[in-house]
Amino acid sequence: MVASIAAGFVGLLSLFNIGGRFFWASLSDKIGRKITYFVFFGLGIILYAAAPNFAHLGSKALFIAAFCIILSMYGGGFATVPAYLADIFGTRYVGAIHGRLLTAWSTAGVIGPLLVSTIRDAQIQAGVERALVYDRTMYILSGLLGAGLICNALVRPVASKWLMNDGPKLAEMSGPKVHGDSHGIGEGGMSAPALIAWALVSLPILWGVFKAFESVTQMFE
Repeated sequence: MVASIAAGFVGLLSLFNIGGRFFWASLSDKIGRKITYFVFFGLGIILYAAAPNFAHLGSKALFIAAFCIILSMYGGGFATVPAYLADIFGTRYVGAIHGRLLTAWSTAGVIGPLLVSTIRDAQIQAGVERALVYDRTMYILSGLLGAGLICNALVRPVASKWLMNDGPKLAEMSGPKVHGDSHGIGEGGMSAPALIAWALVSLPILWGVFKAFESVTQMFE
C-alpha cells in the first residue's frame, strides 16, 4: 500500500510538472517573463515554508496541493526560461546562452540533493525526530528562493553598449526576420503534421494520466 501511494504521489507530481510547462509558459506570454518568475519565487517561498505545517496539521489535501503547485512551477521554469533569455539577450544566440544556463542548472541539480541530505543527516544526529527532519530543510530552501527573488528583481536587459551591430556577415547569419509579439518570440502555428505529432504524443500521455490518477485514488482511501 505504501509503495502504491508513493507511486501515485510521484505520478501526480509528474503530471503537474508536465502541465506547468504549458500553463506557466502560456501565462508568461500574457504577463511577461519577469513577472512570471516573481510568481515562481514568491509563491514558492510561501509553499515551501507552509508544506511542513500542512503535514503537521494532518491536512493531506493541502500538503499534496502544495507540492503539486511547486512541481508545476519547476516545469514552468524550464519552459519559460528560453523566452526569458530571448527577452534579455535577443534571439540570435539564445540557444548557446540557454546551454550555458542549463550547465548552471545541472550544477544546482548536483549540489541541491547534497545540501538536502547534509541538512537531513545533521538533524538526525542532533536527535530530531525523523518525521521532522525535513522541516528545517524546507525553511532553508524557502530562504534560497528569497535570494532568487532578489536576483530576479536585479535582472535587466543587456546595456545598449554591448549590443552587436548588424553587419553584412551577421545579417546573413541571422536568416529571415521573424515578426513576433512584444516579447520577441513568434506566435507559431499548427499545421497538419504538427497535429499528427501531437496526436501520437497525446496517447501515451493520456495513458500515463489515467494510471497516475488510478494510483492517486489510493492516497485518499
